[in-house]
Amino acid sequence: MKKIVFLSVLWIQSFVVFAQQKLPVTVTEVFQKGAFRANYFGGLRWLGNGEFYTSLETVGKTTFILKHHNPSGNVVDTILNTAFLKDTSLAALEEYSWNSQENLLLLETASEPIYRRSSKSSYFVYDLQTKQLKSIAGGEKCAYATFSPDGNQVAYVRDNNLFVTNLATMTETAITVTGEYNKIIHGSTDWVYEEEFEFAKAFFWSPDSKKIAFYTFDESAVKEYNMQTWGELYPKDYKFKYPKAGEANAILSISVADVFTNQTKSIDLGTDKDIYIPRITWTKEVNILAIKRLNRLQNKLEIIHVNVLTLVNTIVYTERSDAYVEINDHWFYTADKASFVISSEQDGFRHLYQYDMNGILMKQLTKGAWEVSGLLGIDEVKGKVYYTAVEVSPLENHFYVIGLDGLNKTQLTTASGSHDIVMSPDYNYYLDYHSTINSPPTVTLFKTHKNIPLKTLEDNAKLKSKLEKYLISPAQFFKFTTTENIRLNAWMIKPIHFDSTKKYPVLMYVYGGPGVQTVTDEWSGGKYLWHQALANLGYLVVSVDNRGTGSRGVAFKKCTYGKLGELETKDQIEAAAFLRSFDFVDSARIGIWGWSYGGYMSSLCLLYGNDIFKMGIAVAPVTNWRFYDNIYTERYLKTPQLNPEGYDHYAPIKVADRLKGKYLIVHGTSDDNVHYQNSVAMQEALIKANKQFTAFSYPNKAHGISGGTTTLHLFTMLTEFVLKNL
Repeated sequence: MKKIVFLSVLWIQSFVVFAQQKLPVTVTEVFQKGAFRANYFGGLRWLGNGEFYTSLETVGKTTFILKHHNPSGNVVDTILNTAFLKDTSLAALEEYSWNSQENLLLLETASEPIYRRSSKSSYFVYDLQTKQLKSIAGGEKCAYATFSPDGNQVAYVRDNNLFVTNLATMTETAITVTGEYNKIIHGSTDWVYEEEFEFAKAFFWSPDSKKIAFYTFDESAVKEYNMQTWGELYPKDYKFKYPKAGEANAILSISVADVFTNQTKSIDLGTDKDIYIPRITWTKEVNILAIKRLNRLQNKLEIIHVNVLTLVNTIVYTERSDAYVEINDHWFYTADKASFVISSEQDGFRHLYQYDMNGILMKQLTKGAWEVSGLLGIDEVKGKVYYTAVEVSPLENHFYVIGLDGLNKTQLTTASGSHDIVMSPDYNYYLDYHSTINSPPTVTLFKTHKNIPLKTLEDNAKLKSKLEKYLISPAQFFKFTTTENIRLNAWMIKPIHFDSTKKYPVLMYVYGGPGVQTVTDEWSGGKYLWHQALANLGYLVVSVDNRGTGSRGVAFKKCTYGKLGELETKDQIEAAAFLRSFDFVDSARIGIWGWSYGGYMSSLCLLYGNDIFKMGIAVAPVTNWRFYDNIYTERYLKTPQLNPEGYDHYAPIKVADRLKGKYLIVHGTSDDNVHYQNSVAMQEALIKANKQFTAFSYPNKAHGISGGTTTLHLFTMLTEFVLKNL
């Protein structure tokens, strides 16, 4: 009977579609044809202190670097046409950067990804005056090639060692020589730093171009994780260092090399070697290096100023937390060498603070029951601080300016939704990347002083026009209050031609991890459109931000500390119970899906909410936090030695016997992040409990499960599982 009703619904939908000449959103349209892919104004680099900018544009097999004039945005010159270069590999130019004199271009092509943020590429320097093209590193692939501030040198990493090339002579100098795979890394990060502290390039030029500060990781004592990659006859082993929760980290050191004398000094990081250095930066004083030092439990952060000539260290800032101190890039030293601005959650919300160079608080720049999301820079000439914040709503990100005296705060963006901002070096212009949950991004050039739009650089008009021809059901935001009196944000996509007198199945989408939101007024591309495809098939799609997610202050975000999964799962189960109260919801047909932390959450919800959820999909799930890396896991749970209950109580593998509904586990066998081990252990636990489930593995695929037709195959399978089981 259900099949007959379903077919009838499809027939009615087909008739209405034909009558209205609207097209259904399908998995094929979204993931194979790329019919709804948004465009962004890419490769922007500011020139002339903001007077000009360049953009990277590709036409066919040729890439152009175009020069635009401010404020008109008009193209005034073609800086580079790769069709005229002798090296044909540069036809697919991927990235570029200018030197400070703006007479040399550093070109990057043929990139090979390593992990999420790391890669190696072929680099070339192009001289705009002589039209000469010279390869960096003798034509060998290297990583993170970067001009010195004076534009006369390039530093890069090759084979775990740090090198510098003098561009006048093209002479290469090795700063380090002891780099070795799976043992010693100079100038780039190890796996766990790259993933959890979100940077891969680990060397930094001094402002005077005479010195380079760099990281060294001694991974000798770190245990290896082994992934098999599948070939034609015999699988190959891929081993890399991965410190799991409670396990040993690499031994870290910070050094400063003089690139002219080739002498290197080691920085004293203290007697405790089991620490993290999540950020370093040069201050505006050329001989003062600033270091952020974090203890293993990540609840104490210090900022240290190091005189690299005398090697004298001074702790100028200390922040402690009952839970953890978050790391970000909100860290700016003023040109007058007198102060620095950082963000902190010390008053319960993330705000901006100014300290003098001795660490004495000068003032709190922003205040209120809302959070700063980004620090864009400080215009010291005009005495203004530019930042983004979620003051309007946790769902929206807006652009603001405030005086260095903490006065005259002004909101510069007014259109509802989310605004990502890129400012010119002189702060006179900015680009606003604006989108909403139902509308693709528009990129607009603004004059900062008068806050007036000068030119729309990308409006995605073709995509917006195309979307009007399809059956799109706009996502609608709503709130509800749990039995614990917690107000949660959510959105809902209703089925096409929604009829409140009918009952519909519900698929919930969850991530739910610390500080991360799925409920924002921002375009999300593929997942949004897949949810539209499900709405076309008669499903309600709902997402709820549980406790522990971001933009609502410390109390809301850090209440899950030490007990990941418990409160988040309660909130998602209550959300499902709330949805059951609607007359138009089929209370017997509620499902949930998620990816990564979301796969962990969908698994827990299906197991602990087994009387509510009919089915669950877990893509690349964590099933036991003991399997995951130590920086992320210990930040929220402490070590397994200190908090074994926090690790075991809400581990899906521990409660596999609770399974009642239909369960799909999907994982890539080459997932370097959330290891395939998680899904193997979950399957083993389910088999031991004699529980039936469905599992699917993507050979040689990483955490994103992509490449070729993989994404299409994945979402086709997910769609079919939903249709069959919900």
